Amino acid sequence: MARKPRIEFAGAIYHVLNRGNYKADLFDSAGAAQAFVECLFQTCERMGWRLHAYCLMRNHYHLAVETPQGNLVTGVHWLQSTFGNRFNRFRGEHGRAFQGRYQAILVEPGRHLAQLVDYIHLNPVRAKVVPLDQLAQFRWSSYRHFVRGTADRPAILLCETWLQEKGGLTDTPPGWQSYHDHLVWLMADEGRQKDAAFERMSRGWVYGGDAFQKNLLGKFKRMPNAQDWGGKEISEINRVEWKKLLDRALRTLERDLATAHAEPKSAPWKIAVAAWLKQRSSVSNRWLTEQLGMGAPDAVSRYVSECKKLQRPEAQLVNDRLTTRVRG
Repeated sequence: MARKPRIEFAGAIYHVLNRGNYKADLFDSAGAAQAFVECLFQTCERMGWRLHAYCLMRNHYHLAVETPQGNLVTGVHWLQSTFGNRFNRFRGEHGRAFQGRYQAILVEPGRHLAQLVDYIHLNPVRAKVVPLDQLAQFRWSSYRHFVRGTADRPAILLCETWLQEKGGLTDTPPGWQSYHDHLVWLMADEGRQKDAAFERMSRGWVYGGDAFQKNLLGKFKRMPNAQDWGGKEISEINRVEWKKLLDRALRTLERDLATAHAEPKSAPWKIAVAAWLKQRSSVSNRWLTEQLGMGAPDAVSRYVSECKKLQRPEAQLVNDRLTTRVRG
């Protein structure tokens, strides 16, 4: 089976992560960790990447990387294969250093990138590898390079854009003290980390707002071999499309999701919206009932079937209205 295509375009930002093969501890020695960091910096220079953050843990890595030339696949292949060759020579071993296929989650610039950087920098703290007050001494993180100033910082490490998202912080000692205070504030309350979507950072195919996801959906549809996608990625892409259609129907009917769950499960307008979406997409019953509060997923199928058979005339009237007034 062909591999699923990556979404690549000039300027794309990704959260890239991967683990050691069989979850082995790749970076359990300073030599291995330093070799990966050197390969990473060389990759950024060769590929013209902009590195916003990175962190190495014992058996995996996290990168927040921007690709001005739209060359993620070529770059990660060079990074992982070059490090793998050096790692195997150093250990006298053979085989792959990393497990399976790496994750590359598209990230929206601005606030979402800034939250990802926080997540990456706090990884060793949240894993209890190092206390927050000693994070600047942790060797395998971009945080150490940033707080120590620009004198010895690699040119490929950039921070201006995401620092601006932290209330206009600057790349200065006072700015980094304020950023450290921000991390302390985040670590003081798990609810704040949840609000910053930390639990979502390593899942899915995209991290960003609705408009960003809809724009990516358009890019995806124009990709060759897009039909090769499946599993979690296509499921999330589908949900973006379903949400776009649902929003159009709700605007037409002057309804909203905030009050939907308070109305009867079989309200005519809900049945009409469900039937209308099913005519235009592969929307699932479970997703519909989660959004509209229609009870058990099986009930959605029954309601829609009854609507098609004209057994629910009020719902059919609303469905006709949607069909007439909403195009596409």
